[in-house]
Amino acid sequence: MIEAHGLRKVYGHKTAVDGISFTVQPGKVTGFLGPNGAGKSTTMRMIMGLDRPTAGSVTVNGRPYAKHKAPLHEVGALLDAKAVHTSRSAYNHLRAMAATHGIPKQRIDEVIDMTGLSAVARKKAGGFSLGMGQRLGIANALLGDPQTLILDEPVNGLDPEGVQWVRNLARYLAGQGKTVFISSHLMSEMAQTADHLIVIGRGRIIADTTVDSLIESQTRKRTLVRTSEASRLGQLLAGDGVRVEQNATETLEVSGLEPRRIAELALDNRVLVYELTPLTSSLEEAYFQLTKDEVEYHSHLESGPGQAADPGTVPAPTLEGSPR
Repeated sequence: MIEAHGLRKVYGHKTAVDGISFTVQPGKVTGFLGPNGAGKSTTMRMIMGLDRPTAGSVTVNGRPYAKHKAPLHEVGALLDAKAVHTSRSAYNHLRAMAATHGIPKQRIDEVIDMTGLSAVARKKAGGFSLGMGQRLGIANALLGDPQTLILDEPVNGLDPEGVQWVRNLARYLAGQGKTVFISSHLMSEMAQTADHLIVIGRGRIIADTTVDSLIESQTRKRTLVRTSEASRLGQLLAGDGVRVEQNATETLEVSGLEPRRIAELALDNRVLVYELTPLTSSLEEAYFQLTKDEVEYHSHLESGPGQAADPGTVPAPTLEGSPR
């Protein structure tokens, strides 16, 4: 378990983490999300005792990391895959780490096999690709068979098989009752991996909830409607609190109105509807909605003379506020 209380970190005039409190519980995969510069890496570094908090405290399994007699058995972390002596082989790197805790050679062989490093275990880590470096970092985190695992962007550089492997590993370890804390920018992957989410923005917690609850709280319920009279039905449905987008000749996307009510209005006005499908929003959509005011660095794609505007910035035709 990881417990933070009023955790704060200030660098000069910059407040990186601003008095956050949270608990990462065992038996769950907890995703740690937030825009660049939100304070995720700083928080993880304070958990691992690499940065000293300006205020507040954080413990792992009941104690500050530095107070554990055998910390590799308590918490394993991947914070920087490049933090490896580049002249050492993967095997010798793990052997050096194992020696600090009296971890047997058998365990080194196990984590090498578990992370798919067997073929390159005797090669120098300095020649590793980004993906192989990530695997070595995860092997290092698993070395002491810790109760708590902290992984900062663990799927960076991994191929699809590697991404799936990290996902399955995280869920397997959580199923064993371990605490698994993962940061990522891949919302689709977090949606498949995490049970719980902690979202941080500008150094403050802006959400601490389940994946489903976050999606439900940040997105409007939508319904896909197909009809041969899309324009007419759109006019009938539009009203206060109702948004209607005509995405194609015979397709509407309606939010703010239950499917049953859409069907009733269509029937009352003798409009044939041949599809009525509730749409499920994604974690990515919910995340962008939640963090839209927390992003420090914005990208803008502007069209110059003779250039077409970015298709993503052109809204679909909408019908709002018309009387029914």
